[in-house]
Amino acid sequence: MGYRSVVTALVVFCLGFLTACSPAVSTTPDVLTYDQIRSLSYDQVKGTGLANKCPQLSDQARGSLPLASGQVYKITDLCLEPTSFFVKEEPTNKRQGIQYLPAKLLTRLTSSIEQVEADLQVKADGSLVLVEKDGIDFQAITVQLPGGERVPFLFTIKELVATAGFTGFQGLNTSTDFEGDYVVPSYRSGLFLDPKGRGVATGYDTAVALPAAGTDEELARANLKSAGIDEGHISLQIAKVDGSTGEIAGTFESEQPSDTDLGARDPLDVKVRGVFYARVNPA
Repeated sequence: MGYRSVVTALVVFCLGFLTACSPAVSTTPDVLTYDQIRSLSYDQVKGTGLANKCPQLSDQARGSLPLASGQVYKITDLCLEPTSFFVKEEPTNKRQGIQYLPAKLLTRLTSSIEQVEADLQVKADGSLVLVEKDGIDFQAITVQLPGGERVPFLFTIKELVATAGFTGFQGLNTSTDFEGDYVVPSYRSGLFLDPKGRGVATGYDTAVALPAAGTDEELARANLKSAGIDEGHISLQIAKVDGSTGEIAGTFESEQPSDTDLGARDPLDVKVRGVFYARVNPA
């Protein structure tokens, strides 16, 4: 009896050790549809990272969505989920071409843009115009380059105006590609103070050892803060369409400048790739 007890205890200990060391298995899949996400409770979403995921369509959703000419439609629940990031590196010599270095995302579960609303207008020639109106249309993100340099930027599609040419079908299908520009606000607001107490709307004018040297050209950019507005460019390629529900999904690629520390340094060009989802409804 003593031998059996020792063997049983040893087996239980080994099984418990393996269970504790094995990764936790999520009961919720990573890819969910719009209806599946809406059916989840707060406790089912909390701590899983699903709040940062965009809804997806099945691979069989390869239909089309006809649109009436001259009509305006509402795009709701537009969601953009980044999956990869790249930072432009200037060539060190003339023989080298411009290249983008892959970057690692440091902002873990708050990188997606979601619940964005937009107007979709059908022109007389069959072309489409998408105008962003409202929603959670920005996220502060930081990525890290292979060398360790960290690059913060404001991922956004504020005031996006994108167009899609006529593809032979008046509406949305897998051949529809939107492309346009958007506004990139300053990563920091005007009331932000840097570690030396300098800001745009408040704070010290200069913060150097010699106050008289505060207006020198090499120090002016760090002392004279400015919350400028830049511009970004994005392309959206529709890959899936469900004509019965008005859902569309696909991939996107955007390029925009990084943070400038309120004008203290030159921005870097950041390229973002990912997936998107949206719903199209009559206005």
